[in-house]
Amino acid sequence: MLVLLGFAMIAVFMVLIMTKKLTPVLALIIVPTVFGLFAGAGLGIGDMVMDSMKSMTSTAALLMFAIIYFGLMIDVGLFDPLVRFILRKLGNDPAKVVLGTALLAAAVSLDGDGSTTFILTTAAMLPIYLRLKMSPVVLTCVAGLANGTMNIVPWGGPTARAATALKIDVNDVFVPMLPSLLAGIAVVLAFAWLLGIQERNRLRATQPEIWGVPETAEAFDGGTAGGGPVTGGGKVAAPSGGAPAVGGTSVAVLERTETLVDDSDTAMADTALDPNRKSLRPKLQWFNLGLTVAVMGMLIADLVPLPYVFMVGSAIALLVNFPHVKDQANQLIAHAPSIVAVVSMVMAAAVLTGVLTGTGMVEAMSAWLVQIIPSDMGPLMAVITGVLSIPMTFFMSNDAFYFGVLPVLSETAAHYGISAAEMARASITGQPFHMQSPLVPAILLLVSLAKVDLGDHHKKVLWRSAVVSLVMLAVGMLTGAIGIG
Repeated sequence: MLVLLGFAMIAVFMVLIMTKKLTPVLALIIVPTVFGLFAGAGLGIGDMVMDSMKSMTSTAALLMFAIIYFGLMIDVGLFDPLVRFILRKLGNDPAKVVLGTALLAAAVSLDGDGSTTFILTTAAMLPIYLRLKMSPVVLTCVAGLANGTMNIVPWGGPTARAATALKIDVNDVFVPMLPSLLAGIAVVLAFAWLLGIQERNRLRATQPEIWGVPETAEAFDGGTAGGGPVTGGGKVAAPSGGAPAVGGTSVAVLERTETLVDDSDTAMADTALDPNRKSLRPKLQWFNLGLTVAVMGMLIADLVPLPYVFMVGSAIALLVNFPHVKDQANQLIAHAPSIVAVVSMVMAAAVLTGVLTGTGMVEAMSAWLVQIIPSDMGPLMAVITGVLSIPMTFFMSNDAFYFGVLPVLSETAAHYGISAAEMARASITGQPFHMQSPLVPAILLLVSLAKVDLGDHHKKVLWRSAVVSLVMLAVGMLTGAIGIG
């Protein structure tokens, strides 16, 4: 009976979330409560939830103050010089433009919010893609890959969910996966460079009157604001009929010396990178950079609990950048929606995990799985979980997978000597693929901003994201972060 109730509870929970009948927070509270009462929990269900919630307070604190910290760093302009540096070094070479897109998306993804990353990346890069007549699908592909890979940072969501669901420390999950993260980023950059070369060749083949086939590098240094054709010798002919248009927008062939973004660039107006926003603190740029380096160093060194590191970091950043109490309050209010959405989800998850554990559902379900899984496959449960996380997190939400499926798999793996931390690490390797799912609101925002069809995005990104996930899983196995029982 417990096995049936457990699987039924997970199924109802996933269906309600995937069909958007309930928000994740409501589903995490209502569904387990109903099934817990059917399982005979009675009034004891309250104690089950409270015991589970105690183990989640540190995760909630980490997410809250990490969102505040990185949101504040974006507001004060810490990443603005990086954006301008990348853009000014790109020239008009499509390969460099695409590589710069990947670097920018990866850097901004440090805030853990996919929506913010995609807004900033498209605001900075889409005007350049349109000016150079490059395909916006390449932009969405590279940005999606970079953000999906960086999504395993502790404050990004899935790592915190995995740690919360299995009641382990977030650092125990993330720090051993740093080599996998670096390997994933390396693969993303390689894909970005290859896509850029493909885009360069496509432009030369389809628009020789603009790009031509240069005999020397001079052809890339040529070009005029009017978009005159390039001759075989790398010379720029006089424009005829004006610049070509894309979607009704005049497109100029950029010279290398032309500034792609400056303080008056209208593409940045009314975005988080608005050069005239009141929250900018250019005089504190070096202080904010040093503080961020120190915070990230403490994260890797693991000398102090991570939630406390971000608490102190956020307090110092707020005090120095916004010395007036009113400004400090406004900054906290500005990031309140993101904080409420994430922290409420973590605390509500205590109901699901508490009922699963307190009623004995997890134990019963894992015992049943142990009986049906061939004994020779048991020691591979971590690897199997990593592979399963690729399609499962694409077709279901992170909430459904980490709070509904992972605890059962982990309990089963424990019978074969595989730790909960190893299972959590394996479970997050599917994130590059997950972030391309239509169930992820951020990816819908990305394709909408770039005016790209989701099907076109999937054709280019899905197999590449699967490769990134498998590479991260393989590196985790090679480094021992993901073991075999």
